Amino acid sequence: MNKGELIDQIAAKVNTTKKEADAILTAAIEVIMDAVAEGEKVTLVGFGTFERRERQAREGRNPKTGTKLKIPATKVPAFSAGKQFKESVAP
Repeated sequence: MNKGELIDQIAAKVNTTKKEADAILTAAIEVIMDAVAEGEKVTLVGFGTFERRERQAREGRNPKTGTKLKIPATKVPAFSAGKQFKESVAP
């Protein structure tokens, strides 16, 4: 399912226009991304948790040449599915 299909489903479920559903979904995604970028944890009970995690510096290899290279530490977004979401996927 892509974003357009998701918007169609939301609009049908809450009986609103696709334009309004698009605006709401876009705003929700932006709020989640901004909060996680600032280091906050966003928890949607039953669905899951979005958070920023630290990835340690590590040593990697260039797959073409095999030479070692240093991969710097970074921050990455992470999602952990909630109990209700997990149960609905794998009952």
